[in-house]
Amino acid sequence: MRAPVTAVRTGVHRFRTPTPETDGTLCWGATTAVTVEVDAGGSTGLGWTYSSPAAAAVVTDVLSGVLCGHDAFDIPGAAEAMHRAGRNLGTRGLFAQAQSAADIALWDLKARLLDVPLADLFGRTRHRVPVYGSGGFTNLDRTQLAEQVAGWVAAGCTAMKIKIGESWGANPGRDLARVRRLRELAGDGVELMVDANGGYSPGQARRIGAALDELGVVWFEEPVSSDDVDDLGALRGELRCDVAAGEYVADAREAARLAPAVDCLQLDVTRCGGYTGWLRCTAIAVAAGRQVSGHCAPSLHVPVAAALPELRHVEWFADHARLEPLLVDGAPPVIDGELLVPDAPGHGMTLRNPEESS
Repeated sequence: MRAPVTAVRTGVHRFRTPTPETDGTLCWGATTAVTVEVDAGGSTGLGWTYSSPAAAAVVTDVLSGVLCGHDAFDIPGAAEAMHRAGRNLGTRGLFAQAQSAADIALWDLKARLLDVPLADLFGRTRHRVPVYGSGGFTNLDRTQLAEQVAGWVAAGCTAMKIKIGESWGANPGRDLARVRRLRELAGDGVELMVDANGGYSPGQARRIGAALDELGVVWFEEPVSSDDVDDLGALRGELRCDVAAGEYVADAREAARLAPAVDCLQLDVTRCGGYTGWLRCTAIAVAAGRQVSGHCAPSLHVPVAAALPELRHVEWFADHARLEPLLVDGAPPVIDGELLVPDAPGHGMTLRNPEESS
């Protein structure tokens, strides 16, 4: 059976946030989803990444020429061909995001051509995928944080994460006060998680981490930059809370470098090479004895996360949880703190406004 790719289309979809949002090291007011549709055999596969509109140009100018005519069933070959096409551009960062969206579209297409759910194609081990509530931006006031936590409670989330490291670690007292406030709002039965987005120095991270241990926090994400692998590993050895990082991993080599330094390796299918990259990187994490957590893009993580026994959870990030039902039809719902795994062919999602693609 062969199904040559006949067309590749991209779309750029910008969604403004309700208010400006900040974490420890960045401020933003909108999120851009770059979609990729791939046609073959009378079916269409859909993928996307959260990136710059420039990712759409990479797909159109570089990757579409690689994919058109390629057998849609040969995803490993397509992944290798796309990677080679990025040699002179650099295969990480923006290029990896573009390749990720195309790879996700290919897997969705293959499952639709076979008329099977994508989770089954990967080897489903569960019918629901656990999530944690994520947001808690550093610029939220007490009322806004309370409203966000109330939404997570209503959705049945048993773990919740807020941002700390405000202004590159300039206000540690407020960081810890907000963690205490999260405990008040969430109650005693919820696991507390924090994300500093690399905002602390190593010394700050040790001091803040010790305070987080006393507050019962179980997850300290990017206490220092994820590029600082040695200090991540040192903090992992000193703190009781789990040290996590990995959202910027672009390929298996980066996963292999980072996995020994963390308790849980985060991976993002929209950045690490799509589902092909996820499968390669999770194999490295499992070989290192690490759990894996899906970073953001909850709807896209569902089918491949459902096939990973070593999965810890998937991030139900406020921005993406809000915009994905606006971007696509068929986004899986969260019920009792878990995303339902679709039984429709592919990942079960289609663009709500396909006319915006070109």
